[in-house]
Amino acid sequence: MTGRLTIYGDRISGNCLKVKWVARHAGVNFDWIDVSVAMGETQTDEFRQLNPFGQAPVVVFPDGRSLAQSNAIIFAIADMSSSRLIPLDGFARAEMLAWMFWEQYSHEPAIAVRRYRKAILRRTDAELDPALLEKGERALTHLEQTFRGPFLLGEEASLADVAIVAYTRVADEGGFDLASRPRTRAWISRVERAFDIPETEGRA
Repeated sequence: MTGRLTIYGDRISGNCLKVKWVARHAGVNFDWIDVSVAMGETQTDEFRQLNPFGQAPVVVFPDGRSLAQSNAIIFAIADMSSSRLIPLDGFARAEMLAWMFWEQYSHEPAIAVRRYRKAILRRTDAELDPALLEKGERALTHLEQTFRGPFLLGEEASLADVAIVAYTRVADEGGFDLASRPRTRAWISRVERAFDIPETEGRA
C-alpha cells in the first residue's frame, strides 16, 4: 500500500486501537486523529460526512475512499499490504472471519459496553444491566476453553487475535474475571508481543 492512511479513532476504544495496531504491524504509514466518543465528537456534522452512523473508527485511504467498522477496516489494511495476518488457506480464512463475526456479535456487545459504562462513564454495578456481565463471562469462558495453540488459529497470529484481544485485555475494567483464566491471560501477552502493544495502551 502506497501513501498514508488517516485513522480517526478514540484512544481508549479497542475497536479503534485494533486498526492502529494492524496498520503498524503491516508497516503502513498513517496519521492518527483523536476523536472522543464520550465528548460527542463522532456526532458532529463534519464527522458524519465520513461516517453517517457517527461511529469510530473511520479510515480514509490514500485514494480518498473512507471505510468504517473496525473488523472491515483491519481486513482491508491486511489485504492491501504484505501482512501475513490473513491465512492463505480458504478454510482457515473462513475460521478467522468466524472468530471476527463472533467478536462483534457475542463478545464486544457485552464486554466493551460494560467496560465503557463502568470505567469511562463511572456507572456503579447497581446501575448496570446484569445481563452484560453474564453474557461477557460466557464469552470469556468460551475463549478460555477454545485455544488450540499459541493463537486462535494455531501457530500464527491472525486478524482474529487482534480483533478479540482489543477488549479482552481490558475486560477487567468492566468487572470481568481474567484472574481465573490463565490460558486467556497468556494469550493476551502473546498477542501484545506479536503486535507490539504496550500493556498500558488503551486503558481507561
